[in-house]
Amino acid sequence: MDYKATLNLPKTDFPMKANLAQAEPRMLAWWDEIGIYKRLREAAADRPLWILHDGPPYANGNIHMGHVLNKVMKDLVVKSRGMLGFNAVYVPGWDCHGLPIEHQVDKELGLDTASVDVRRAMDPLEKIGKCRAYAAKYVQIQREEFKRLGVFGDWDNPYITMAPGYQAVIAREFGRFVGKGLVYKGLKPVHWCMHDKTALAQAEVEYEEQRTQSVYVKFPLVALLPDAPNAPKPSLVIWTTTPWTLPANLAIAVHPEEEYVALEVGSETLVVAAKLAEAFMGVARLSGARRVATFPGLRLEGLEYRHAWIDRTGKVASARFVAMDTGTGLVHIAPGHGEEDYELGRALGLKIYNPVDDDGRFVAEVEHFAGLTVWEANPKIIAHLRQVGALVAEQSLTHTYPHCWRCKNPTLFRATEQWFIALDKDGLRERALRAIRNDVRWIPAWGEERIFNMVAHRPDWTISRQRVWGVPIVAFYCERCDTVLLEERIVEHVARIFREGGGADEWYARAARDLLPAGTRCAKCGDTEFRKETDILDVWFDSGCSHAAVLETRPELRWPAELYLEGSDQHRGWFHSSLLEAMGTRNAPPYQAVLTCGFVVDGEGRKMSKSVGNVVAPADLLPKYGAEVLRLWVAAEDYTEDIRLSNEIMDRLADAYRRMRNTFRFLLGNLGDFDPARDRQAYAQLDEVDRWILDRLARLVDRVRRAYEEYQFHIVFHSVHNFCAVDLSALYLDVVKDRLYTSAPDDPRRRAAQTACYDIFQALARLMAPILTFTAEEAWRYAPGPRSESVHLERFPEVPLEWLDDTLKAEWDRLLEVRREVAKALETARAQKLIGSGLEARVRVESAPEDVPGLLGAKRALLPTLFIVSRVDLEGGGGERVRYESQDIPGLVIGVDRAPGEKCERCWTRSEEVGRDPAHPTLCARCVRVVTRAR
Repeated sequence: MDYKATLNLPKTDFPMKANLAQAEPRMLAWWDEIGIYKRLREAAADRPLWILHDGPPYANGNIHMGHVLNKVMKDLVVKSRGMLGFNAVYVPGWDCHGLPIEHQVDKELGLDTASVDVRRAMDPLEKIGKCRAYAAKYVQIQREEFKRLGVFGDWDNPYITMAPGYQAVIAREFGRFVGKGLVYKGLKPVHWCMHDKTALAQAEVEYEEQRTQSVYVKFPLVALLPDAPNAPKPSLVIWTTTPWTLPANLAIAVHPEEEYVALEVGSETLVVAAKLAEAFMGVARLSGARRVATFPGLRLEGLEYRHAWIDRTGKVASARFVAMDTGTGLVHIAPGHGEEDYELGRALGLKIYNPVDDDGRFVAEVEHFAGLTVWEANPKIIAHLRQVGALVAEQSLTHTYPHCWRCKNPTLFRATEQWFIALDKDGLRERALRAIRNDVRWIPAWGEERIFNMVAHRPDWTISRQRVWGVPIVAFYCERCDTVLLEERIVEHVARIFREGGGADEWYARAARDLLPAGTRCAKCGDTEFRKETDILDVWFDSGCSHAAVLETRPELRWPAELYLEGSDQHRGWFHSSLLEAMGTRNAPPYQAVLTCGFVVDGEGRKMSKSVGNVVAPADLLPKYGAEVLRLWVAAEDYTEDIRLSNEIMDRLADAYRRMRNTFRFLLGNLGDFDPARDRQAYAQLDEVDRWILDRLARLVDRVRRAYEEYQFHIVFHSVHNFCAVDLSALYLDVVKDRLYTSAPDDPRRRAAQTACYDIFQALARLMAPILTFTAEEAWRYAPGPRSESVHLERFPEVPLEWLDDTLKAEWDRLLEVRREVAKALETARAQKLIGSGLEARVRVESAPEDVPGLLGAKRALLPTLFIVSRVDLEGGGGERVRYESQDIPGLVIGVDRAPGEKCERCWTRSEEVGRDPAHPTLCARCVRVVTRAR
């Protein structure tokens, strides 16, 4: 007789091999066919609303691994919130305006040269049309790439910042700031990109290391030093890392309370801070310098000095920002080239002087260096200082310097006329800081301090850009007297034109009079002719308005959002601009919580860079790993730090994926003949090991639900993976195989094991659905019994209270400690060639510590099954060929010998009953009963 045919071997059509690269697109097509996102919204319509507001990616180029991390994390949040019982709406968006797209169009049109003013080089509407087409192209490309990752959302109705309705909201929000008196135009130093010829916000500046020449320069005093009247030729020595700013010097700052020293060097005297004198003398190699006087900085205040080579004088001023860590303790002040310089210059009534034009070149009035870029002029200025005898020393220095986020070139800090939002008027900054502390949860917690400091110490918000592709600053100028016309009612009027017409295109398509309300006159001179502002709004203002343009306008959403989620750079970007925009217009933050993730780096922790050659594109990984393993990578890593990516990491995760997939397959294979309505066993009818695994499952469900609630996706992954690998594969499933395979099909004990397997599968498929979006859906189709059409329409499992059994847990914790020691004893017997399989063994517990004998005695019947041996004895004996003394459980001694009897052909256990039934001489008594009944 073919006894193998009488076994209940696993049967399922759920494939062992995933073939993700081929299977996932088929699943995506099916989701499209059933309208999965719409179905989710219908299923959740009566649940509490929960909103993750999408930070819009830039519509420029194909997605990279940073996008994968970002979008999959958001998908994990949204899907898990839906399965936790919320109506988790997700509206994706795109940021479409700004420099990268406009620059790309300029390159295609040949306009990216220094001599071209891009705002006047061609018809603005024609250029805007080309920018819009470019952005639309990549919105479509990225949309398909995001969908390929299994990300659910309202992809047919995203928000797009270049849509007329959105542009109208941007203009209206600008008007609200105008109405509160927070918008002003002024001449202030800002970060300026001479290559892109535009101002930059702090969020558009990246700091990179560069090596430059720093210089120590002497500025001779006009009169003698008051505290050293006999000191010859006194000069003040300043130190700077930007020699190109020296032509704009108008003052020198000292700290009023720090000590300064006059050093006599030959026939001249040099003044520096006392704390820095030794270091200065070392750099300048002034071995013979003699201290002739010491005095507080306040004594220098008001002294007049001559510029190092230009025919003008300046004065010394006190300033507490003067630091004593490097340099000389005397700071060269150029009000047109520094934030602190500007503030001090204004306090002193100095001119905000900037002799550098938009192209980064010195203007004609700068003798010797006119027409040179500041970088060309730097070495020439140093040479000129040396020539005129003003250079005391120079030193090569590596330091961080601001660079343009788009073109990666160094920026200039130069005074230009720009539009600003005042942060210290109307208490905007203080209100924002209070909201950061009191009204928002920051995840991880260090994000609070990071954004707090950024808001606390930032300058006023530079909101103007000298470009075309964006939303215009709705301001007008009187043609007769040049007075600025800036009123909220007029901005609102223009915003209405944008909303009802073609958006910001209307600004360029209409004359000023056709944009203004009828009868508009200049408040100063009464004239009716106006011209339009040519600057556009900062792109961060655009995206910072998304809470108003999306959350407040779409009926399925509401304000504020529960969560914003982006990379840690957005503390100075979107989180920052959204907070200031909402606090300025609504006096409340637009989000209740902010979650921050790190950046993608390579396996060695290095930033991904084309120059290093370590960039990995999603398109390179999808054919090998599918989207599922990429999703597992996002979930498995601790996102609060930078996330490493390498082939080794991906291969390890692919192995983990296969382990979990095989767990699904084993469970489904053993449920092939299980009908929950017919075969399910009551909890009280389950074997003890079944109740133990349900206790473990209950605790897993609780841990995973809490991890999802706290956005701790790596805990979800590691908990479920550990459950599959340890609790199931290495223990429970190994133990119950015998019952599942060899019992009669309808044996209540087999049905009990199937009941546990069914509950485990149902729980695992739902718990992992947010992460293993494709695989959980695929496996769900093969599950027995009634179920939703999609696993994503399900909720996370709720645990019956009876599953949690603390007494059972405590007993089994101890029992499994003993099992581990038995396994070591069996391994010793195997090494000595006494046994092969564990079923060839008889185990005898010769002695045990006081709590163990009673426990083992109570569980005597299940011990052979638990230890996966043919026989376990607790009394008598001795003389076993292997004797193992436990090191981990003192007093536990285990004997191992070959089990008596013969091996059953059907179940492989050894039994002295094998051969007693003449009809089935190779079977044990248990298998004889099963086979006889089956016939």
